[in-house]
Amino acid sequence: MKRIVLGTIVSVIVCEFVLLATFTFFTATGNRVLAAFSPTPAPTPAPILTARGPTPEIATSSVYLLDADTNHALMDVNGEQRLPMASTTKIMTTLLVLEKGNLNQLVTIREDAIKEVIDNQASTANLVVGDQIRMLDLLYGLMLPSGNDAAIAIADAMSGSVPAFVEQMNNYAHKLKLNNTHFISPNGLTSLLANGTPNPNHYTTAADLAKLTRYAMQTPLFEQIVRLQEYELPTTVAHHSYHWVTTNKFLSTYPGATGVKTGYTVEAGYCLVFAARRNGHSLIGVLLHDGDSDTEADRRFTDAATVLDWGFQLPLLPPTPSVTPQSA
Repeated sequence: MKRIVLGTIVSVIVCEFVLLATFTFFTATGNRVLAAFSPTPAPTPAPILTARGPTPEIATSSVYLLDADTNHALMDVNGEQRLPMASTTKIMTTLLVLEKGNLNQLVTIREDAIKEVIDNQASTANLVVGDQIRMLDLLYGLMLPSGNDAAIAIADAMSGSVPAFVEQMNNYAHKLKLNNTHFISPNGLTSLLANGTPNPNHYTTAADLAKLTRYAMQTPLFEQIVRLQEYELPTTVAHHSYHWVTTNKFLSTYPGATGVKTGYTVEAGYCLVFAARRNGHSLIGVLLHDGDSDTEADRRFTDAATVLDWGFQLPLLPPTPSVTPQSA
């Protein structure tokens, strides 16, 4: 009985203590201090861009626009359709090096890197066999001029072989839950099967590519690389001099552009992953197969501007429990 009574008294005291909402502290000199308890109020959710009204008409196979600040999809046209991605592949290549590689590693340029460019008549960083270039510098040669030779050199140096590096790429895609993405090369060039048809196992979706880019842009060095328009690598005793200029015209034509990567193969058509910041807000977009003729090469840049202009003018509204992205 005494234990029950005592327990009741203790419970009452505890309840009164909570109701009074004070805590007792002792200073270094032993003085007792009563401090009022004030619970921290829950933060007010920030307003988000909310898709309203018709989306702009873009003549492309797939387009996806993401609010990078809230991870909220604003536009989704065939965003889950699996398509080849061409050199936008190099976003994953760069991210993997930044996350797992040694940026100070000296990479010796081998013949297979040069052969990759010659055999495919592909974009190049104009690397020279025998040059020893720091891994970090090669990332600029990979992303600015879209050097397919740099992609092979990076894969060889980091993983011992291209297939081993590609396996790491796919493992990382799985880790990031990019469930509609699969790689067969570090650069996105078309690979042919034995019967001469393109290998269909190199693919992504606009939604996956936007998700990957949003993750990558949270790495300051990645963002620095993809927003740069030129990079100069002076001559040293280890390598020749290199001057790399970006293939991404969007960086110089759209105010507030922060990246990211162009891409083209016959199978993929013209592709673009683009990002911009305006009025403290960041958006990331993806265009896949936005034309395939020479006359359509620059359409992706004007289409990206149209998509972003639409996104930035959307109203800022209080967040709702669930918002369904619009499709055009």
